[in-house]
Amino acid sequence: MAEPAHTTATTEVPGHAPAEHAEPTALGMTPTAWVALAMIAVFAVFLWARVPRAVAKALDAQIATIRKRLDEAASLREEAEALKKEYQKKAKAADKEAAAMIDRARHEAEAIVAKADADAKALVERRARMAEDKIAAEERTAINELRASAAAAAARAAEKLIADRHDAKADARLVDQAIGQLNKSA
Repeated sequence: MAEPAHTTATTEVPGHAPAEHAEPTALGMTPTAWVALAMIAVFAVFLWARVPRAVAKALDAQIATIRKRLDEAASLREEAEALKKEYQKKAKAADKEAAAMIDRARHEAEAIVAKADADAKALVERRARMAEDKIAAEERTAINELRASAAAAAARAAEKLIADRHDAKADARLVDQAIGQLNKSA
């Protein structure tokens, strides 16, 4: 294989043969040497000024600060987890307490309903007895009135019968008989 030909741009002066360019130098050093010397000087100044130590100290301080913050974050996380567990326990306790309160309220409501039912039955029985007593009193009153009116009717009928069957002689005999019985008893 043939290698490609490298061509370089040269300035040709008419009548002269092409010449290679010489690299410029200063104090006998090429630009590359000057850059290398400048880098060595910078590194020497850095070492003389103890820049690596200062950088290391700054980095160590940053690392310490970051570690401190990480430790604080870890402790805060632990505190948060502890608080979370505590609040979860409190929430569970509150749920249990709420369930117990609901259960107590249900039992109290059932007791109130049972008492109200018993009170209602007792009231109904009391009212029924009062009504029965009232009915019995009304019956007694009606019977007494009936007896009184029957007695009054019987007295009127007896009076009429006596008036019709007895005359003054019979009355005198009865009066004498009653007086005689009174004398015997006395």
